Amino acid sequence: NPVTLSVVLTSLALGTIFTVSSSHWFLAWMGLEINTLAIIPIMTQHKHPRAIEASTKYFLTQAAASALLLFSSLNNAWLTGEWSIMDLTNPLSCATMTIAICMKLGLAPFHFWLPEVLQGINLTTGLILSTWQKLAPMAILYQIAPTLNTPLLLALGLVSTLVGGWGGLNQTQLRKIMAFSSIAHLGWMVSILPFSPQLMILNLTIYLIMTSTMFLMLKTISSTKISSLATSWSKTPTTTALSLLTLLSLGGLPPLSGFVPKWFILQELTNQNTTILATTLALSALLSLFFYLRLTYI
Repeated sequence: NPVTLSVVLTSLALGTIFTVSSSHWFLAWMGLEINTLAIIPIMTQHKHPRAIEASTKYFLTQAAASALLLFSSLNNAWLTGEWSIMDLTNPLSCATMTIAICMKLGLAPFHFWLPEVLQGINLTTGLILSTWQKLAPMAILYQIAPTLNTPLLLALGLVSTLVGGWGGLNQTQLRKIMAFSSIAHLGWMVSILPFSPQLMILNLTIYLIMTSTMFLMLKTISSTKISSLATSWSKTPTTTALSLLTLLSLGGLPPLSGFVPKWFILQELTNQNTTILATTLALSALLSLFFYLRLTYI
């Protein structure tokens, strides 16, 4: 029904706008809840068992993360008397809030839902889930970045980049590969967040552009597996060539645009005397680049 679809899409947009523009924890939580409830009908519009399973997994994970987020903000308000997003000062609330947002984003070790959910939905909904649904949690992370626990963020970022690299190595489904790519990119963003939030925004912007391009191209050539990507070359050579360039850019291969944020992040981490972390992140990027190159070769 077009009316229902317009209501759902409007709610999806409004939920994110509520969260991004609010300075009160309750309004931010309300925006995230509207966002979650609005995308469930979009995920279940194709009455397929995999789609229903994916939407159930997504709903349960997001509901648990929202409950933890509300608990963190209530705990902080109880102890400090402040509901402002910028005044998250209680250490316990900071830790639980970080975990709640990481669950919402799909950062490792809370990433298990993301590949399964992306695999169960179509490419258009996968595009919304991988791009638009990341904006609201990232906006909250950006606002509370100065008060967060830096070692916890760095540990989550490091684990996410490694899991994103390793997890994608043995995949044949393109949506699962994009899910592990998302986990790895989010790991890079979280790693640089305590030191330079502006670089996180740059990385997020380029990631959103590249991921949108990739999903739209996969939709154009109707490709969800590596085998179907291999046969698309004879049908649509230009689109396939552009999709391969996009994949290499997602992997961070110079001189493509995806290399720029990784370069800046490694430079900033080295300046902050976290050379071991920068080296590990660079090596984990090689794992991701390996499966992107394998797709290009096919």
